[in-house]
Amino acid sequence: MAQCVTKVELSISCENLIDKDVGSKSDPLCVLLQNVGGDQWAELDRTEKIKNCQKPEFSKKLLIDYYFEKVQKLKFGVYDIDNKSFDLNDDDYLGGVECTLGQIVSSKTLTRPLELKKGKPAGKGTITISAEEIKDTRVVSLEIEAQNLDKKDFLGKSDPFLEFYKQSDGGKWQLVYRSEVIKNNLNPCWRKFSVPLQTFCGGDFNNPIKVHCTDYDSDGSHDLIGSFETNLSQLQKAGGSSLVEFECIHPGKKQKKKSYKNSGIVRIKSCKVGIDFTGSNGDPKSPDSLHYISPNGINEYLTAIWSVGNVVQDYDTDKLFPAFGFGAQVPPNWQVSHEFALNFNPNNPYCRGIQGIVDAYRQALPQVRLYGPTNFSPIINHVARFAAQSVQQGTAAQYYVLLIITDGEITDLDQTRQAIVNASKLPMSVIIVGVGNADFKAMEFLDGDNGVLKSLTGEPAARDIVQFVPFRQFLSAPREALSQTVLAEVPKQLVSYYKMQGWAPVKLPGAKQE
Repeated sequence: MAQCVTKVELSISCENLIDKDVGSKSDPLCVLLQNVGGDQWAELDRTEKIKNCQKPEFSKKLLIDYYFEKVQKLKFGVYDIDNKSFDLNDDDYLGGVECTLGQIVSSKTLTRPLELKKGKPAGKGTITISAEEIKDTRVVSLEIEAQNLDKKDFLGKSDPFLEFYKQSDGGKWQLVYRSEVIKNNLNPCWRKFSVPLQTFCGGDFNNPIKVHCTDYDSDGSHDLIGSFETNLSQLQKAGGSSLVEFECIHPGKKQKKKSYKNSGIVRIKSCKVGIDFTGSNGDPKSPDSLHYISPNGINEYLTAIWSVGNVVQDYDTDKLFPAFGFGAQVPPNWQVSHEFALNFNPNNPYCRGIQGIVDAYRQALPQVRLYGPTNFSPIINHVARFAAQSVQQGTAAQYYVLLIITDGEITDLDQTRQAIVNASKLPMSVIIVGVGNADFKAMEFLDGDNGVLKSLTGEPAARDIVQFVPFRQFLSAPREALSQTVLAEVPKQLVSYYKMQGWAPVKLPGAKQE
């Protein structure tokens, strides 16, 4: 298996998109697919949706592993999103383009005409894809507010949002972050946000940054309130009691009125760069830490997620995966949590595809403090509740696989034994991948390969549902070797459960009856 050379970040913008909405413009979103053989394509990532826009510049970057020795065929598809469904089959197709990742990387910026199908142009629509190699794992965190912004709306105040642009090598301004809109407020305070340092300024603290403060209009005709230029060195002076202030200047107003001062003040309350952790996994900034992301963008946790997840995701219809962390102090009150949503949204912990889990993990790392103890039972019980609900259907339609990646320092062994014994009566399996060089005797005990696992009270597991694999045994092996070993017992465990229940396999619609 080819080793990942680097991580590449793709920035997407389009022009002259065809109009599919009656009475308004299209609401575009761009999806990235990779060819996995023949005519099969797998989704890697997608941008946000932008409302009423024929010339979108997407703020969400698309991340992809780049193997220079492999031909990686990519497909970019632009869709008009008119509903809340994740499925794109019910959305209008605005055009797409096929190319290789090598073509994008070698040209740095690639502009191509969009096609509805091979040889059929999507009007005058074009897509521009820019690539940047990710070498820096630091993150910029900012807290920003504004005062006395200009009133832009006839019947209200203004609905301000911020856009940050960095200056690229050719002098072009590239969008790196777009904030949320704050409705009807001339003194807004935007929520704290984090952007990878390289995305924000290319890793150069003196690289020019342009900030636009704009009034949002639902029809897409947003009005500029004002803008200013700065750099990260200036922004970093903010913090504690010292604020950094910038006058928001509207060029047109400045030119017309001699008495014009500004269109409001933007104040940087806090600007921090870097990571600060403690915990059994070590400081993620340190190469000694298991969470340390190496210069090529990977660590043992990420490799395990990719190896196992890329196989498992093919058996999941909606490609939405709930992802949780445990054993960390979580903002804002810094309480220790043993089942926090990686995306910090407990009501919707689902990530889009394996790339979504990876993105959530990368973004969560700088925002939590690694801590202890390391308890498994809360997360096993959490998944067991879902599995228990699915049993009510009385069909072999759903089976749950919980992947736990850990350094092995488990602190609630007795409670975990009980949780596994309880879960053995439910449609679920538990896969444990041990990273690092810790003593994994507790994990091997939970695996139950040397005898039936029993709870502290002596209750035996109804069936074997745990598979433990130490990652270190696969450090020099092909990546697929890890996933094959980790998933080896899952089919047998799945069949054993449905046989125990006496449930026959579900016949798919249109499937041939035997």
